[in-house]
Amino acid sequence: MSASLYSKRALKTYSSILHLSPKSQNEALKILKKVDISELTSGRGPAGIAAAALYVAALLNDEKKTQREVADVAGITEVTIRNRYKELIERLKIEDKLKIKEFEVKNKK
Repeated sequence: MSASLYSKRALKTYSSILHLSPKSQNEALKILKKVDISELTSGRGPAGIAAAALYVAALLNDEKKTQREVADVAGITEVTIRNRYKELIERLKIEDKLKIKEFEVKNKK
């Protein structure tokens, strides 16, 4: 099984366990497609990539999941989530989206 296919299957499993919305799951799948195109998977475990994609997608959709929750479901460490998260937002230019989302959340309060 290819790493990409494993990541997609893992993503669906983790998403279900974490009770994430279909919107977040679809966003995470889009992130995985970008990861494949940008070749970010080289030397990285598919579970970490899938978990980080879900974590980012949850943040973008205001679904509160901690790094610990996602890491526990994926069977990886919080450090792995943090590292893959940083790589994803930097290399895929997601950082700006997250900052805008954070700003919107703060201004709703």
